[in-house]
Amino acid sequence: VLGGKLEGRQFAVAIPAGWKGDALVFAHGYTLPGTPVDVAEDPLSAGAGGSGIMRFAYQDGLAAGLSAYDKAGMGVKTGATNTSRLRNFLASLGAKKIYVSGSSMGGNIVMALIEQQPRAFAGALAQCGVTDGWEREIGQLTDLRLAYNQLTAGTPYALPGVQDATRSALPIVAAPGQDQDAFMRAQVMTLVAPVVALFMAAEKAPDGPEARIIRQIASIGGFEPDKAAFFYPLVTLGFGADDMRATFGGQIYGNRDKVYRSNEMTPAEIEAFNRKVQRFGADPEAITEARRWRQATGRFQTPLVTIHNRIDSLVPYAQAEGLSRTVAAAGNTAKLLQMAVPAVQSPLPLGGKGYDHCGFTADQIQTGWRALRQWTETGERPRLADY
Repeated sequence: VLGGKLEGRQFAVAIPAGWKGDALVFAHGYTLPGTPVDVAEDPLSAGAGGSGIMRFAYQDGLAAGLSAYDKAGMGVKTGATNTSRLRNFLASLGAKKIYVSGSSMGGNIVMALIEQQPRAFAGALAQCGVTDGWEREIGQLTDLRLAYNQLTAGTPYALPGVQDATRSALPIVAAPGQDQDAFMRAQVMTLVAPVVALFMAAEKAPDGPEARIIRQIASIGGFEPDKAAFFYPLVTLGFGADDMRATFGGQIYGNRDKVYRSNEMTPAEIEAFNRKVQRFGADPEAITEARRWRQATGRFQTPLVTIHNRIDSLVPYAQAEGLSRTVAAAGNTAKLLQMAVPAVQSPLPLGGKGYDHCGFTADQIQTGWRALRQWTETGERPRLADY
């Protein structure tokens, strides 16, 4: 394992004995503000991320590694810059065929890299990624938070802190001298305690008012009526909204003219919801920045494999569908191979189970990886039925 810093940012690369020059660089996903920016010192460890993709690449004889970003939170631009820097470093060591992979936000970094640097990578694999763009993703997260705020107002289930859905609800960065990890854990539990209570009440009375509120919130946000599908979006925006605004230079999603609809509401309830829900506009300059980092254009030349769960608790399958439409409109479907895999439910830190984010098995990741490798070696787009 080769580790160190490139222009001040820590990196780690595992290089196999008898290395012949192929390599994989990995872009990690979103982390809450206040999270340490350093990455795993051993890229092959279980905690390195990517559902084991670096370990699988290493076993195939590739050098595999990842780089830290300049900041936690929203970091597509810095993630692309630092991942590209690591790619160039590996090229200076003799790497000739270099692949790129990323998960969640890292999947969006993959899109930025292959669209902005068309000859830098031999192939790309995006896992559970924001492969369409941030306007849709943050729009869905914000709508769920708006609906939660509106439909739990005045109840014991209302979220604590700032009620403005375009702002962070609670601070996540500890004061000087405080233990950051302990502070972060305590703040997360404070934010989600009402959500846990709401779901506990719904479990006791599946036909009661709490269960109905859950179904209505989910239908507005475009998520499943599932504990994880509330937990992850609300935590992401509840602690990351201010950083997102600062990174993009403003609000990238607005709902001033949006008419919300829900099959879980009566016409009178829909009218009341649309009349009372918080309204705000988007900032054009922020939208421009978000589209630069990164709204997919579909005009890439690098063979791209994507893998997405049919139900994902943070990055909805709509992201995969949006990419498919964008690539088709660009006349570029020959460069895209998409894998859709079943949803997975996993234990949650707040108790119970919920739909996973990036819930892939080792076999599923290896299938995508093998398909990509075959594609780049033969020049022919593979068929998933062959795996």
